[in-house]
Amino acid sequence: MGTEKNKVYRFERKFFISNLRGSEVKSIVKFHPYMFSEIFHKRHVNNIYFDTMNFDNYSDNVEGSSNRVKFRIRWYGDMFGFIEKPVLELKIKNSMLGRKESYKLKSFTLDKIFDSSVIEKVFIDSDLPEPIKYRLKFLMPSLLNRYVREYFMSTDKKFRITIDSEQVFVGIGKNFNCFLNRFNDNENTILELKYDQDHDSKANLVTNQFPFRLTKSSKYVNGVSKINFDIY
Repeated sequence: MGTEKNKVYRFERKFFISNLRGSEVKSIVKFHPYMFSEIFHKRHVNNIYFDTMNFDNYSDNVEGSSNRVKFRIRWYGDMFGFIEKPVLELKIKNSMLGRKESYKLKSFTLDKIFDSSVIEKVFIDSDLPEPIKYRLKFLMPSLLNRYVREYFMSTDKKFRITIDSEQVFVGIGKNFNCFLNRFNDNENTILELKYDQDHDSKANLVTNQFPFRLTKSSKYVNGVSKINFDIY
């Protein structure tokens, strides 16, 4: 079926950091007692998020709904142009636990003539389960975003960290996308600590060594708030 599923729930703890540059956050991670080291080259991550016409997913995030599902298309490299190897991701949250389901999509082009018909054809032509296709009929593109991601692993391989910086948020909708509604965020950095449930008892030993506060920051909520000022 061309799917990649991760049915194991894991913890994700986020830190929204506004008083340090990405390079400074990286230095703190590297000097952590758990001896985090880079495990992959840094790269640009791009996403198209989907929501209902009433932005129900956005509201669920803001209100802190414990059970929710977020739909997005993810790819790496250039934000615009011919998009190769895009993946549909369902990010499923259950309180602080989360997991992802991933489905390979057909390639498409993201440019100024992009509208919902382009992505609808991608969904139709891709090998997606029928229940997923049905749910997508009620969703529309709601946000385009991009950031630089760096990857780290603790020396015991029980904890993984990602650092996201140089965030860009771009308005996107069903029709007439000129991509002029844009917000660049070079001031804030997102650090995420990810680990399996089996290691939760040791997680505080990791987080307590950071000079940051845990937050419930969501890139989707932040982006929609910056781009769509009148969603209510």
